[in-house]
Amino acid sequence: MRHYRGVNAAPHSATVPDVLFDDPDAEARWRARFTAPRVNLPQWARDAPDRSLYTSNASGTWEVYAWDRATGTHRQVTDRPHGTHIATITPDGDQVWWFADTDGDEFGSWVSELFGGRPVDEQPQQAVPGTAPGYPAGLALGRRTAAVGVATDEGTAVWVSREGTATVVYRSEYDAGVGALSRDERLLAIMHSEHGDSRHPAIRVLDTAADTAGSPVAEKWDGPGKGVEVLGFAPLEGDARLLLVHERRGRQELLIWDVVADTETEIALELPGELTADWYPDGAALLVVHQHAARSTLHRYQLATGELTALSIPPGTVGGAAVRPDGTVEYAWSCAAQPPSIRALHPDGTDRALLQPQGEPAPGSQPLVDRFVPTPYGAVHALVATPNGAPEGPLPTVFLLHGGPHAADEDSFCADRALWLDAGFAVVHVNYRGSTGYGCAWRDAIEGRPGLTELEDLAAVHDWAVSSGFADPSACLLEGWSWGGYLVLLAVGIQPRRWAAGVAGIPVADFVAAYADEMEPLRAFDRALFGGSPQELPELYRAASPINYVVDVRAPILLLAGENDPRCPVRQIDNYLARLTELGKPYRCYRYDAGHGSLVVAETLRHAAVEVAFVREVLGTTAGSAGGGSTAGSAGGTRSAV
Repeated sequence: MRHYRGVNAAPHSATVPDVLFDDPDAEARWRARFTAPRVNLPQWARDAPDRSLYTSNASGTWEVYAWDRATGTHRQVTDRPHGTHIATITPDGDQVWWFADTDGDEFGSWVSELFGGRPVDEQPQQAVPGTAPGYPAGLALGRRTAAVGVATDEGTAVWVSREGTATVVYRSEYDAGVGALSRDERLLAIMHSEHGDSRHPAIRVLDTAADTAGSPVAEKWDGPGKGVEVLGFAPLEGDARLLLVHERRGRQELLIWDVVADTETEIALELPGELTADWYPDGAALLVVHQHAARSTLHRYQLATGELTALSIPPGTVGGAAVRPDGTVEYAWSCAAQPPSIRALHPDGTDRALLQPQGEPAPGSQPLVDRFVPTPYGAVHALVATPNGAPEGPLPTVFLLHGGPHAADEDSFCADRALWLDAGFAVVHVNYRGSTGYGCAWRDAIEGRPGLTELEDLAAVHDWAVSSGFADPSACLLEGWSWGGYLVLLAVGIQPRRWAAGVAGIPVADFVAAYADEMEPLRAFDRALFGGSPQELPELYRAASPINYVVDVRAPILLLAGENDPRCPVRQIDNYLARLTELGKPYRCYRYDAGHGSLVVAETLRHAAVEVAFVREVLGTTAGSAGGGSTAGSAGGTRSAV
């Protein structure tokens, strides 16, 4: 292990550097990737499709925007210090609903205002009077009916509101949430975990009629370890078909359940990987999103004939897709080398950029290359990238660990990855066991042994990176946020000789304290993941908790913590920092005033700058030694960061 310069036990506060690169072009390029205006996939009002809603960072903070397609006008709806990212539009297009929390803590209520705006001196109104504040647990809107899910420390409640009167139709101590409302608004599908496993939910359909509201109509559960999830009711009046995802054959596949007739149609498609879908507006076909090996394809599936037709889109990752009334498929797309784009694929095959905010697009970056690393448990899919013009190796290498754990790294654009590449580091992503997209057994392999299981796969990929000559064994670093940050802290304690530094954003650092302070839906997730609570399984939680390995930590650590984080609360991070201080371990800490991540662009810039500066300090490198930039073209229940 080399001697690391510049990081000692004190002082512990991380500072934000003014610049990262001596070259002004390189400095402008990395900042532009974070600040370039971007938007998410717009949603439109069902009965007024010219009225749409999207979120954008155009103001410097992610906020909600209303878009009138008929007039081409755009209006910023929200303007809050910590940003807004959860919103929807009513079917008639008259109102915008958005979730108002406090300081990024995710606890609040739904509020609403007119699509065209409200007087300056008026505040948005509570969307459903009579509902209690809490964490959002699903929302479904009809013409006359709203179904609102709210989670608190006492469990989950679902209200149905019609004509201004809100009635509780479901209440449980277990984790649950609103799934979908039928087009005629008579049926409400919820997902619940009354069987004790929030990671593999069941479905209950409730009656919403005034005199029988909350009465069970039907139930769907495939048994232990096999979840079913709601995608949506058929978009036709009186149609009781409910589109679901099931896991009966060890991967996510599609199922149509006629709730009234209680009949099923399994949709078996000869596509590897996992599937999700949405209805075409006529209810006769499905738009299928296929995820395989970190990339996406789109397909149209004709229900009557079983014909599956691939839609022509560029190689990369689809972040969301929906079908307009005229059959146009709008989708969010990106790949590692090109920044995100909102696109429209018309029925005649024309594919065009749909929604382009003002300003220059983000500069491109380097492509990702697939590596499948054999292990006794199956091949671990790694995605790797090297700096533009870098030698073959060995290179200083940062292993970027994704959050979740129910998530996966994909061939999609990432400003953080691009910055590390510009700074001269090779990048490795690891879709370890616990990741989604590789089947249920792979995803669920961490049950009963979280953290330790993922580290086995991380070690295998590290061994490959070093033995192949790709990575410099004395300069292998770890970076991750949320569950990824947790794995960083666990790895530097359990695998201390492998890692030169660890960068952990909003991590789980002390699992027992985190469990005590976190939101109830995450406690339910933890119980399902571990098999019980810390009181029931103290040794298992102890073995999975990074704070119990601090004595073995050798690498300097940077921790980034949100003061208002309900998912990875700050007290348990303070416990970990106190233990580092007690043992004289080298670390830096950066705290910010928000929750589980930040929606403020300037704040995310500071996060990125602090990380790179810290790693350079550890390795003894400078801004002038960074590698060159890219020449690529421009274009509830988990801990995933906002």
